[in-house]
Amino acid sequence: MQAVWFERFGNAREVLQISELPRPEPGPGEVLIRLAASGVNPSDVKKRAGSAPNLLDEGYVIPHSDGAGVIEAVGGGVNPDRRGERVWVYQAQYERRFGTAAEYIALDADRAVPLPGNTTFDEGACFGIPLMTAHRCVFSDGPVAGQTLLVTGGAGRVGHYAIQWAAQSGARVIATASNPEDSRACLDAGAHAVVNHCDADWAAQTVAANQGRKIDRVIDVEFGATLSAVMELIRTSGTIATYSSMAVREPQLPFYRMMFMDLTIRLIIVYAMPETAKQQASTDITEWLHAGKLQHRLAHRVPLTETARAHELIEQGGFRGCVVVRV
Repeated sequence: MQAVWFERFGNAREVLQISELPRPEPGPGEVLIRLAASGVNPSDVKKRAGSAPNLLDEGYVIPHSDGAGVIEAVGGGVNPDRRGERVWVYQAQYERRFGTAAEYIALDADRAVPLPGNTTFDEGACFGIPLMTAHRCVFSDGPVAGQTLLVTGGAGRVGHYAIQWAAQSGARVIATASNPEDSRACLDAGAHAVVNHCDADWAAQTVAANQGRKIDRVIDVEFGATLSAVMELIRTSGTIATYSSMAVREPQLPFYRMMFMDLTIRLIIVYAMPETAKQQASTDITEWLHAGKLQHRLAHRVPLTETARAHELIEQGGFRGCVVVRV
C-alpha cells in the first residue's frame, strides 16, 4: 500500500516520506479499512515535530488519528456483515504507530463508526478530534437546555461544532470572532450573538448580549489568554471547558477568586475521555448525521503525495475548517 511515514522528527518536507509499505491484516477484534480520506489535526503536526519524544522508539510512524473509508475485511470476533460498511475512524494513531495517512489501516472495530450515506468521506475524516472534542466540551457537565454558553473562537474547527451541539440542544450561544466572515459563520452555525474578542471590552459585550446576565458555561480555545476576561463574564458556579492554551502555555490561576466563585474547570482531550463519553459522542454523531443536523467546514483538500503541504497549512493557520488528505 501507499503510505506516508516518518522515522525522525523535524520539518514536514524533510521528514515525511511516501512509499510502498506492507498492507496490514486485521487481528482479533479489528477491521481492515480502505481509507478514502485522512484528517490532519494540530496534534498530528506537533507529534511529527517532536512533541512526543518517545513516539519513534519502536520504529517509523504513519501519522494522523482521524480518517474515513470502507471496511474491506474483519478479524476474529467481528461481525462479517461489517464488510463494505462506510466508516469514520478516530484514535487511529493514539498509542499506536500506524495512523490514517495510508491506503489501508487495521484497527479496533470500536474505533470505526458507521458513516451515513449523506456524509462524504472528506467530512467523516474531520470528526474524530474536532467533533468529539466539541461534544465533550458541551455535554460533559450535563444538559445545556436553558443555559447560556460562550464559545470562544466560534469559527474554528472545534468551536464551529460546539455552537451547533449547544444551540440545537436548547442553549443560548454567544460566540467570539474577529472578523465579519467568521461572525457570519458563527451565526450560520446557530449562535444567537457574536462579539469581537479583539475588543478590549469583549467581556462586557458578552454579558450585554445575554441581557445583562453572566454566562453559565464557557467553551474556550485559548484558556490562558482569555482567562482574565472570562472571570468577568462567568457566573458563580459556572463551568469553563477548555481544550487548548497555545498563546499562554502555562497559565497562572487566580485560585482564591475562582474558589470563592465555586467554578469548575474541565480540561478536555479526546484521547483521555472516558470510553462512555466516546461512545455517547459516537452515538450522538450518528444520530445527528442521519438527521442532517450538522454543518461541516472543509478548508483544504490535498492528495496523499502532498501530505507535507497539509502539515504546513496547519502550522501556518489563518483559515477556518478542516484539512483533509485524500488517499
